[in-house]
Amino acid sequence: MPKSLAGQMAALLGIALLIAQLANFALILNERQKLSRAQNEAPAVAAFARTAGDLAQADPAFRDAVIEDASRRGARFAVAPARGIAEEQRDPELEARLKRALDEAGVTATHIHAGRDIAREDRSPPKGGNSSTNASGRSRGDVQILQLEATTTDGQWLTGRMFTPRRDPLLAVRLGFATVLLYLIVLGASVWIAIRIARPLRDLQRAADRFQGKAEPIVVEERGPDDIRLAITAFNAMNRRVVDLLDEKDHMLGAIGHDLRTPLASLRIRIESMEPEEDRAAAVAKIEEMTAMLEDILVLARSGRAREAGRTTDLAAFAEALVDDYQDLGQPVTFAPSPRAVATVQADLLRRALRNLIDNAVHYGGSATVSVEAIGDQIAIKVTDSGPGIADDEIEKVLRPFYRIEGSRNRETGGSGLGLAIARNIAEQHGGTLRLKQNAGGGLIAAIIVPKG
Repeated sequence: MPKSLAGQMAALLGIALLIAQLANFALILNERQKLSRAQNEAPAVAAFARTAGDLAQADPAFRDAVIEDASRRGARFAVAPARGIAEEQRDPELEARLKRALDEAGVTATHIHAGRDIAREDRSPPKGGNSSTNASGRSRGDVQILQLEATTTDGQWLTGRMFTPRRDPLLAVRLGFATVLLYLIVLGASVWIAIRIARPLRDLQRAADRFQGKAEPIVVEERGPDDIRLAITAFNAMNRRVVDLLDEKDHMLGAIGHDLRTPLASLRIRIESMEPEEDRAAAVAKIEEMTAMLEDILVLARSGRAREAGRTTDLAAFAEALVDDYQDLGQPVTFAPSPRAVATVQADLLRRALRNLIDNAVHYGGSATVSVEAIGDQIAIKVTDSGPGIADDEIEKVLRPFYRIEGSRNRETGGSGLGLAIARNIAEQHGGTLRLKQNAGGGLIAAIIVPKG
């Protein structure tokens, strides 16, 4: 069963229509066959009843003349002392119609027999004749024979062999073609309606998937039935409200950051004259820690809402330049030669994310090796260290804000638990992701993966 709404609706409608059309085809075919048979056989039944009536009223001397006169135009009548239709050939429905016709003609018959037979083609043509025709002038392959019998007033049997047209052999084919054509027309209209309903819903789903609150809201075109239009209108309004709330949050965080930085800076100035020196150094360190954490919180809150324009950048050269900055400061960071890899990125944000990964690798792994690798239609910037790594069950947890692994990443060792969360947010803003995995030779590999182009 298809999973899409349009597919499910089309399949369900198709099955329902197929069942309905098959039932309709069977009913119509049965009725048309009955009607065709009645129309073809009614004249023959009426002719037999009329002949029986004439025979009952005729003088015995003229009865042979009545039989001879009636035996024309595809009919053969005779008077016999015994019936000629076998029991297994009898047709109750045809006998009932014959009885009604005899009653209407005023003929009382104590016994009535009726049956059908198909005229067989005679392959031995008579002299001067054509084997394909009979006395009625019809092709024997196109007629059936009605065998009708009824008792007369003197106890004799009046027998009649009536040539009638066979039922239409193409009736089922024509009805089947009409049924299929109607089925396709109705199914096509139903599928079109299903697609008309499903298409705006698919647009709505795609817009919801793309929306991350990081840019202008995605406006979905309002189309489809009224109910769908109302749902799209509500979704567009909700998008707008969410973006407005996020904008308001950014302004609030900016104000909070400004308001907190000012008293922290003032406090830093005031404690410069604090004695003794050990207390002053501890207070300054604590203020610097608070300032750094505040900066990380603001960066994390704003990382998904950055307005920096994307630029086409060679990520191999970009990473190598950043490694050079670390090497100038004497940090154990190296760059593994990598081929050119171009992507459109927000350079300042990506630099911040890569710095976080390198700082973690140096701090907890002792050194860092940076490399760039193209993987299909994506580019991975990898930072590898030789430290203790992270347990598999902790990898997802360390990507959460403020999560620190006990014994290694705590406040005393300099971790705020925001570096990896910031890096992941920045990677996701570029349409990519951040992946952590154990290095086969020991340590951890942290990779920022972004799409090419």
